[in-house]
Amino acid sequence: MALRLVQVNFKARDDSALGQFWADALDWGVSSEGPGVTNHEPPGLVLPDPAAVCVDVVTVQDPESVKYRAHLDLATSSLAHQAELVARLKTLGATSADIGQGDVPWTVLADPEGNVFCVLEPRAIYGDTGPIAAVVVSCADPRAMARFWKVAMDWTLHEVTDDFARLRSAAGVGPYLEFVRVADITVWTRVHLDLRPYPHDDQAAEVARLRTLGAMDADIGQGDVPWVVLTDPEGNEFCVLTPG
Repeated sequence: MALRLVQVNFKARDDSALGQFWADALDWGVSSEGPGVTNHEPPGLVLPDPAAVCVDVVTVQDPESVKYRAHLDLATSSLAHQAELVARLKTLGATSADIGQGDVPWTVLADPEGNVFCVLEPRAIYGDTGPIAAVVVSCADPRAMARFWKVAMDWTLHEVTDDFARLRSAAGVGPYLEFVRVADITVWTRVHLDLRPYPHDDQAAEVARLRTLGAMDADIGQGDVPWVVLTDPEGNEFCVLTPG
């Protein structure tokens, strides 16, 4: 039994507008599974793909009340590419953001609805991830988070210290999932993770397994929906979708 990370979910005031920004930013296609939802997938994706991590943008009534501690890091192949990407993102509506990062080689931006993300300087480790280098979660204890998420998903733990943990799909493709220790977590974004069981696994059994690992049920006003909302040991909400 295991789960896989299938998408990063953005809460938005306007899924169409924010969705178009991220489609242009990533050079990905756009589709929709229904009103208020904009889906983004890498070109040529054929589902089910156990290593694919997509992006969904969902309109909610009050996105400002929905807060998570995750953001995206975007990959670049050279310093020139980094500068070009930052400039292009700003023409699409991104703005510079100061979250106290100081003098760092990466660039911190905010999308048109204020969600913070980073455009990294070229790093060899992200050379084959595609446009999304990593999904980054701020936390108090990377070791504890790595223990939970390594067992929750079938991903491989590549690195863990007191300050940082890094996991990646067991297939060795796609973005990394990273946990970074932050002493005072004051910066929030409206981003969370969606996990999906494999086609022949059981959603209820997976949810029960996660509870034994320390996950807790969460009510964020989701009502009667086919997915289950949980929190990890540090209170970050995530969703367990139906198998597929």
